[in-house]
Amino acid sequence: MNTSLTSQTRRFAGRTVLITGGGSGMGKAAALRLGREGANVVIAGRRAAELEAVADTIKQQGGMALGIPADVSDEKQVQAMVKQTTSTFGALHMAWNNAGTLGTVAPIQDTRLDDFDKVMATNLRGVFSCLKYELAAMLALGVPGAIVNTSSWTATGVMPGTSAYAASKAALDALTRTVALEVGARQIRINNVSPGIIATPMSSGVLASETITRPFIKQTALERIGQPEEVADAVIWLLSDEARFVTGQSLLVDGGYTIGGLRP
Repeated sequence: MNTSLTSQTRRFAGRTVLITGGGSGMGKAAALRLGREGANVVIAGRRAAELEAVADTIKQQGGMALGIPADVSDEKQVQAMVKQTTSTFGALHMAWNNAGTLGTVAPIQDTRLDDFDKVMATNLRGVFSCLKYELAAMLALGVPGAIVNTSSWTATGVMPGTSAYAASKAALDALTRTVALEVGARQIRINNVSPGIIATPMSSGVLASETITRPFIKQTALERIGQPEEVADAVIWLLSDEARFVTGQSLLVDGGYTIGGLRP
């Protein structure tokens, strides 16, 4: 065990957290920090090698971690993922449903319906399935819990070419509010984090073009691209007891990108 971790920095000790999309980007950043803060960390995703690398790092830092290959668009895999989590660590206290896909960036007339279906299967139905089985585990435990879903600034903003992605995230906002109301009396909180333009593998294709990146930076009040750790910090706050009276909300973490008004 890492003796440098004090009781003050181990606020998640004894708690188990499940992170989908945890092998890279924002999910990885949160997994590493939660591991340092004492949580039992389960990371799930479609790329087993990435999951194992993150789990190994957490273990090397003195934490407990498990990687589970899973595709959240497959309900049976989601059910098995949650079951393996609870059978390994005995409980599920927190979750971040972070797995998502951007899909094809194209005008709607050039977007295939099967691509629309794939985006919805991961971003909306996948989160629905995760919530269904995560909540079953949490309600059976009978103690307070917290779940964060990954939405997007495009749920309320506009980025041409992302009609399927934006629709999936707007629907996710409504799903989150509804489920938060359903389980609030059982002291389980459900919130969204809505990242802006973040330097992650999923956004790398868009950010590779300086002609695209420059306007994003200019539009952002802080005049820079966000980093995965900055979103992870917000998610960890939403999962923590510090946010114990926050539920049914969508927290924008976008550096001021969506602030209205004239830009200098």
